[in-house]
Amino acid sequence: MAQSLVKNYIHIVFSTKHRYPFIDKTIENELFNYLGGVCKNLDCQPIIVGGHKDHVHILCLLSKKIALMKLLEEIKSHSSKWIKTKGDKYKSFYWQDGYGVFSVNPKEVDVVIKYISTQLEHHTKKTFQQELLQFLEEYKLEYDERYLWE
Repeated sequence: MAQSLVKNYIHIVFSTKHRYPFIDKTIENELFNYLGGVCKNLDCQPIIVGGHKDHVHILCLLSKKIALMKLLEEIKSHSSKWIKTKGDKYKSFYWQDGYGVFSVNPKEVDVVIKYISTQLEHHTKKTFQQELLQFLEEYKLEYDERYLWE
């Protein structure tokens, strides 16, 4: 094949350090737009970015030009530096060290878009910890819970 054809939808999930509720109404829309902008600048077309008080969800197309680990490093480092400029209450902001990334079937993209767009409603019933554990079980990922919440 003379072409390199790639279309990988990925659902990225990560939390603030110690799940501190930094993501409030004051900053959330600007933060979500900023995260989408970082993805776009790295040729990873953002589909939707959302989240709730202590975590974010990003659905994007992973570019064939960047490694997944590099994408996460760039997203987290740039956004962490940016949010610290947004006022004194964000000066101690950090993202958690780890992340979750899940492949998305193209036929399920609309389901993930709806899921991310309804995070406020979703988290009236389920915590971030419950949500992440559900993802890990659905994707049959092995993990050590001792290190999951650090």
